[in-house]
Amino acid sequence: MFFELIAVFVAGFAGAGVMLALTKVLPSLPRWLVPIGAGVAMLATAISSEYSWYDRTVDGLPDGLVVADSISEATFWRPWTYALPMRARFVAVDIDKVQRNQDRPSIYLADLYFFGRWQPVQSVEIMVDCENGRRADPALGDGSEPVWRDAGPNDPVVSTICQRV
Repeated sequence: MFFELIAVFVAGFAGAGVMLALTKVLPSLPRWLVPIGAGVAMLATAISSEYSWYDRTVDGLPDGLVVADSISEATFWRPWTYALPMRARFVAVDIDKVQRNQDRPSIYLADLYFFGRWQPVQSVEIMVDCENGRRADPALGDGSEPVWRDAGPNDPVVSTICQRV
């Protein structure tokens, strides 16, 4: 986050410098274009950083983490996202650490990791029943029965786990 802030400030100085040089070369240009150039450069850098977050984060994932689903969103304080929605969140499955149930081979235990822009990474352990297309979060973590939900075989998490194990 700190480096992105520095990048925005550097882009502002660069944009102002370019516009200042243009006003020197072309004296007919008004001087008020200098702060406009700085603002446009800063805004363009911030927008570029927001849109490239998903790709940079996915490229930095360790081996074994597979993206199961991503969520794009449009927000009113980013009006350009209505034209091109931005990926703001995604869920990844740790395929290398999926465990098969010894008693019921169609049930797997897997770790999910939830990534969000400007959010800390959260992890959840889930169970997936590949035979019936269900998934469950261990209810209380105290050994009690899990609460199963019919997700269907097309659920991104269920399909990612069942196809890769």
